[in-house]
Amino acid sequence: MILVAPSILSADFGNLTNEIKAICDAGCDLIHVDVMDGHFVPNMTIGPVVVTPVAKAATKPLDIHLMVEDNNFFIDLFASLKPMYISFHIESERHPHRVIQKLRALGIKPAIVLNPHTPPEAIEYLIEDLDMVLLMSVNPGFGGQKFISSVVEKAKKLKELINKRNPNCLIQVDGGVNDKNIHILKDAGVDVVVAGSYVFGNDNYSTAIKSLQV
Repeated sequence: MILVAPSILSADFGNLTNEIKAICDAGCDLIHVDVMDGHFVPNMTIGPVVVTPVAKAATKPLDIHLMVEDNNFFIDLFASLKPMYISFHIESERHPHRVIQKLRALGIKPAIVLNPHTPPEAIEYLIEDLDMVLLMSVNPGFGGQKFISSVVEKAKKLKELINKRNPNCLIQVDGGVNDKNIHILKDAGVDVVVAGSYVFGNDNYSTAIKSLQV
């Protein structure tokens, strides 16, 4: 079954603690936290002051997605919250092995993110050190964007590399995921999906989440 990680970027920030409790009660598997620095992407989001009460309210693990230029700085900011995953962009990191090793030493599962234009081959020799690879199916920085369909073929290629080098590594897709494309993603080998506006824009969070857990 595909795991579902609602992105709190689409939640009601004026009612955030209750939103977190609601998606946990509705059966989500992870809570996706988008962290943007205004440099790597043209937007800024949240820091540990906001994410700390999220972590306290959550009964499901945190999945933190860094869209930043200085990965080490932000890892240090969020490590104390004990997320299950922290993912960072290969496009922003000169020394990915060092970052992976740092996350492991902190007891956090390392994941790498690929932007829509970045081929899976860019991380071929990192896959064996990862717990997850996140494929962006929109351009990072904003929620509510249209799904880029070429990510389906990209997921298939990535799955081939994973099967050769680290079959335990998960594939996650983020951006424009809904009940119309979920079966295509599953057939392509995707294990985890991030859904923001699809979940938080639904009147029934449980119905939305279950429609993705196929």
